[in-house]
Amino acid sequence: MPRSRSSIVRVPAAPDPELVTRIAASTGLSAAEAARVIEDVVAFHAEPVEQYVRRRHAHLKTYGARNAEIFARIAQELPTRVVAAPELSERQLRRIVYG
Repeated sequence: MPRSRSSIVRVPAAPDPELVTRIAASTGLSAAEAARVIEDVVAFHAEPVEQYVRRRHAHLKTYGARNAEIFARIAQELPTRVVAAPELSERQLRRIVYG
């Protein structure tokens, strides 16, 4: 399935060296470990809205949640993301999951 331009996210090649130094110093991790953690966190928060909605829907469905509660919960979660997603209606959420 081709990706739309809006779903392509550019993640920096390497984390900011000052941030790596700070995280390493505050956690006791090596610089390489701190860099890997930073890269993981940045990648997690760079996840496109559509991918996040599909992933959360599948995760909540796995634990027996019903669509009505799943879509309500996702709608509440989206504005709390580091880069807040636009407000999406339940219909828009359904279209992301089911097409």
